[in-house]
Amino acid sequence: MSTRKTYYITTPIYYVNDVPHIGHAYTSLACDVLARFRRLDGYDVHFLTGTDEHGQKVAKSAAATGMEPQAFCDKVSRNFRDLSATMMYSNDDFIRTTEERHARASQAIWNALSRNGELYLGSYSGWYSVRDEAFYVESELVVGPDGTRRAASGAEVEWVEEPSYFFRLSAWRDRLLDFYARHPDFILPESRRNEVISFVRGGLLDLSVSRTSFRWGVPVPGDEAHVMYVWLDALTNYITAVGYPDAASPQFRTYWPADLHMVGKDILRFHAVYWPAFLMAAGVDPPKRVFAHGWWTNEGQKISKSLGNIIDPVSLVATYGLDPVRYFLMREVPFGNDGDFSHRAMVLRLNGDLANDYGNLVQRVLSLVQRHCEARVPEPATRARADEALLGDAHGLLAACRDMIDVQSLHAVLIRLWAAIGQANRYIDEQAPWALRTSDPARMRTVLYALLEAIRHYAILTQPFMPVSSGRILDQLGVADAARSFAMLGPAGALVPGTALPPPRAVFPRFVEAAAQPAAG
Repeated sequence: MSTRKTYYITTPIYYVNDVPHIGHAYTSLACDVLARFRRLDGYDVHFLTGTDEHGQKVAKSAAATGMEPQAFCDKVSRNFRDLSATMMYSNDDFIRTTEERHARASQAIWNALSRNGELYLGSYSGWYSVRDEAFYVESELVVGPDGTRRAASGAEVEWVEEPSYFFRLSAWRDRLLDFYARHPDFILPESRRNEVISFVRGGLLDLSVSRTSFRWGVPVPGDEAHVMYVWLDALTNYITAVGYPDAASPQFRTYWPADLHMVGKDILRFHAVYWPAFLMAAGVDPPKRVFAHGWWTNEGQKISKSLGNIIDPVSLVATYGLDPVRYFLMREVPFGNDGDFSHRAMVLRLNGDLANDYGNLVQRVLSLVQRHCEARVPEPATRARADEALLGDAHGLLAACRDMIDVQSLHAVLIRLWAAIGQANRYIDEQAPWALRTSDPARMRTVLYALLEAIRHYAILTQPFMPVSSGRILDQLGVADAARSFAMLGPAGALVPGTALPPPRAVFPRFVEAAAQPAAG
């Protein structure tokens, strides 16, 4: 077992019935930022993502392409692995629910539920959405003018009648409410927590957890006429990946319970109601937190294949570059809320925040050092009050960012860092080191050193969001790879006067809206 602080974070596993889109990229990016932050802060991190490859929806998608389900899953799952590489996600594992380790874990949790009297055989009749892989009661449906019933998600439902095993979810109402009361931070944001509690207080029905009308799933142990309901199968991935059913394994003891399941708001109920009930019923501790973020729209419109307005993250990276896309997605919208994507907003954000505020600061300071300090880190003299204020703010950033990371307030981290960058820009304008070159060279060197040190802090702390760009800035500051963790912030990793610095190079391009391409110059 690790002696370091541990952090286990998961994305939902993504359905392989379609190609990755901005929603997949957004969820995984948030997890990647959190995982990178924790690693830099000294944690032993386990970051999991993967693909959900069972269920009726996947089987139908495979049939529509004329492929066998396994071959179809192999092909589409590759797209999600490729997205991880494109977006530079730092996941430690990529799980597929068609793996043998997962079938073994899924059947083990089924057996645990059965032994504990939580399952019974009955018959299901009711409304089912293949697209959502979810059961709905009549009160949750809307009937259109043509008589078609749809769930709130817009998915059509169909009437299903078949033998089914049921999980005694109805018996878990009070136990779940007690669990939420004892763990008030289990569901974030607060508005989502209120939704879940209201749903559970309204009463729970027993949940159908097996199907007999198709075969593409994990067979039910002892009754292979049934396959496991895709959500019981899928949710189990989180414990499969850390060694379940071997609860004594070093990996399980180190990482479970998970610190955070990151999900979209549309699948919150599965993670915050069904999953903790399944786990507690099987004698396994629930995760520590489920965070449900919002959805993106595209230029004010709901994103859908039928409208043809799917946002391809790979195309965004090809147009704007990796780090600008990562920055925009984490900064533009308060994390947890819905947000609207537009190229105009992206260009304004990238030019204003990255090229103007941050990039221009770095370029100005490094160019002054190159010209007036013989391209070496200058030797500072006695600090003035303004220098102490700049560096004091920089030294306090880590603690402030930790508090925001603890509640997944990712946008707030960037707002705080850019407030510091704004202070540095005001400082350089007020101190005007270029004007001190002949009148007070010692003061000039002190000002430039303070700015270099402040930029070092900004670059180290922006690494989780922009790993490539932050690395390039740290390269230009002469910061060794071993000195880029959070432990090296403050005096421990302070720049050494006399260190030679390379010629400065611009890090952040400027874009023009018309073509969404870098502007000349």
